[in-house]
Amino acid sequence: MAGQQAQNIQALLEAEKEAAKVVQQARQYRVQRLKDARSEAAKEIEAYKASKDQEFKAFEASHAGNTQTVQASIDKDTEVKQQEIRAQYEGNKEKVVQKLLDRVILVKPELHRNLKKLN
Repeated sequence: MAGQQAQNIQALLEAEKEAAKVVQQARQYRVQRLKDARSEAAKEIEAYKASKDQEFKAFEASHAGNTQTVQASIDKDTEVKQQEIRAQYEGNKEKVVQKLLDRVILVKPELHRNLKKLN
């Protein structure tokens, strides 16, 4: 009977060792699957980024011509308005200087309206 018990104990120990190996393999498999899933996700992210970058560059290229055209139009309008302002400046410069000189040179001394005459 003692021999039978020893064999049963030995069989249980071997079964426990086998179960520990199976659990260890399952853990390793799980860790490997997580690593694989992460690497696959990283690849998908990179592919998605690349496709979105291409879309953005295509959008940018298609609208770049519009931007340059609009900028040229704005520059032209600005130049026209600057020329108008310069022309008005040149035309009115002498009048403004003359008005300033008249105000400075032609002084009419008179009492202030708030000053009352003392009796």
